[in-house]
Amino acid sequence: MSESRFNPAESVQNIYLIRHGQSQGNVDPSIHRSAPDHAIALSETGKRQATLAGSALRELISLPDDVALRIWSSPYERTRQTAELLAAELRRKFPHTDYREHINLCEQQFGLFDGIPDDELPIRFPLEHAHYTLAASHEGRFWARMPLGESRFDVAVRVHESFGTFHRDAERHGVSNIIVVCHGVTLRAFVMQWLHLPYEWFEAQPNPNNCDIYHIDTQSRSNGGFIYRSPIEMV
Repeated sequence: MSESRFNPAESVQNIYLIRHGQSQGNVDPSIHRSAPDHAIALSETGKRQATLAGSALRELISLPDDVALRIWSSPYERTRQTAELLAAELRRKFPHTDYREHINLCEQQFGLFDGIPDDELPIRFPLEHAHYTLAASHEGRFWARMPLGESRFDVAVRVHESFGTFHRDAERHGVSNIIVVCHGVTLRAFVMQWLHLPYEWFEAQPNPNNCDIYHIDTQSRSNGGFIYRSPIEMV
């Protein structure tokens, strides 16, 4: 058997996971009636949150100024905007910061339930809602799939598929420190999968607030944790 070529120096070392800033949908859920989820932009508060988070992260990252940082983002409008504002702040200290998107980092797909208020679901989709509610009540929300959409299990599976990209970047191009801009469910799924945690951990975790930052140091044995909490609350 040939000797393993794994080299810790060529693997992912630091992952900074950030939920997008406050969106217009967070402020006014009715916007979902007129715009698809992927097109909903940041609110003005969300833009301020992203700028503040970028400034904080710039100071929190204790690496040489010439290190190569890569921002990976969900392709949704609110995550794109958050990533751009983060990049602007990070480049003030780390000029070799670039930006890419990965479709597997997008929000959970809610299918028929997308943008529909919870109290309207039994009226508009009685059979589908009854089926989902039954599955959720017996198996937990992690396993229950939205009609024509995804379960949280589905999100975890596709998030895991993105890991190969990050490992290849580190091994082939030396990009071992990454910032991932995504969504609440996606962020929790990422942590669960990367750290090999049980799905019960996922279910016990609340969604992070907008622009909270979760750090995974892959060289340590800890489960990581939040290193920054956004000071701007949703309005």
